[in-house]
Amino acid sequence: MIEIEIGLALIAIMAALVLSGIPIGIALVLLSYIGIGLIRENWDLAGRMLALASYAAISDYLFATIPLFVLMGLLVSVSDIGKDTFEVAQYLLRKLRGGLGMATVAANAVFGAVTGISIASAAVFTKVAVPQMMRFGYTPKFAVGCVAGSSILGMLIPPSLLMIIYGVLAEVSIGRLFLAGIVPGLLMALAFVAMIWLLATYRPDMVQPLAAQAALPIQVETTASLLGKSVPIATLITLVLGGLYTGFFTPTEAGAIGAFGALMIALVRRRLSLPRFWRILVETGFVSVGILFLLIAASMYSRMLTMAGIPASIADLIQTMGLGVYGFLLVYILFVLLLGMIIDSSSILLIVTPIAAPIAKDFGIDLIHFGIITVIAVEVGLLTPPFGISAFAVKATLNDKRIGLETIFAGALPFVGVMLAVLALIVAFPGLSLVFAG
Repeated sequence: MIEIEIGLALIAIMAALVLSGIPIGIALVLLSYIGIGLIRENWDLAGRMLALASYAAISDYLFATIPLFVLMGLLVSVSDIGKDTFEVAQYLLRKLRGGLGMATVAANAVFGAVTGISIASAAVFTKVAVPQMMRFGYTPKFAVGCVAGSSILGMLIPPSLLMIIYGVLAEVSIGRLFLAGIVPGLLMALAFVAMIWLLATYRPDMVQPLAAQAALPIQVETTASLLGKSVPIATLITLVLGGLYTGFFTPTEAGAIGAFGALMIALVRRRLSLPRFWRILVETGFVSVGILFLLIAASMYSRMLTMAGIPASIADLIQTMGLGVYGFLLVYILFVLLLGMIIDSSSILLIVTPIAAPIAKDFGIDLIHFGIITVIAVEVGLLTPPFGISAFAVKATLNDKRIGLETIFAGALPFVGVMLAVLALIVAFPGLSLVFAG
């Protein structure tokens, strides 16, 4: 029993450390060492186990996926692909109620399919879409809320860094996770579009007070210009997702092909000088090393929890309480939503996945399906105060003193409601996430 008490005490200490501002990677490594030392009563063994874990955690060829997809996302961001995608969607949806809002969602969905980073989407479309929407009479609250809300598609539509992290922690196929995210991602995007149309039709005061759909004319696009703006991103999506879906590429190979394709696009468009390319490589290194260190820390943490018997004990407790599968999922989702209000998305995965994944497996829940549920629940935290990082990204990029954080959070609230509704559908109908990955 003492092992369980040690594990529970260290989980409580970890929560306190994270809330006090200690970097989660350092907290996980430190507490893992202390936990193994106390459980085994051998500090030399604890040190050797952590050394072995630090090698085993990221020694697999699969981990090259992380820097490759990060590099691809950064190259795409500097190539003005986001701007072109928005302009194409804007032109195609110009005659619909709330068309610019729908264009933002559509552009975010497409952009997310080649970046996998929600913060990048929020930053790009804050610059591109918010000024355009406000220029055409959309309310500031709706404009910033639309960008923040739809930016979460970057982490749901594959490739996704959150899916890579979850796949590593839960020891499931990242390729299957990517395929599992396609239908939920498209469903989420369609639900956002439907919500915007309903608001524009029945509550126009929340979207666009001006009676006219557009106070200023939208630039006329020719077929050639539309194709010129669409072909680069369509090619990248086809290369990455097409190769994964057909089995022609492994996730790592898809990341390499995608990064090479993004590099070629940036060069052809003359958006990539040598100094800028060097900055992108350095930033890729910083982001990748940060993620890989967190994965090492999470591997150590997972071993300590297993030694303490925490996952098995929690599973026994849940079964004794008679919650059942849906009861467990409800409690789990509520816990993740609560964490999303106070810590970042990667940290949530690092904390909950080593505990929850074994329990879900004991309940007979497909871990791929469970991963999609987890990613959606974690992404809600990107939009909820006080820590909603997508809202902070919009605020920092916009740099407009007239629009405060409270305005962004309020504008994103309808998107949170839609996300929870789609999450309920995914929970009720596992086939939605397993249709391509089953």
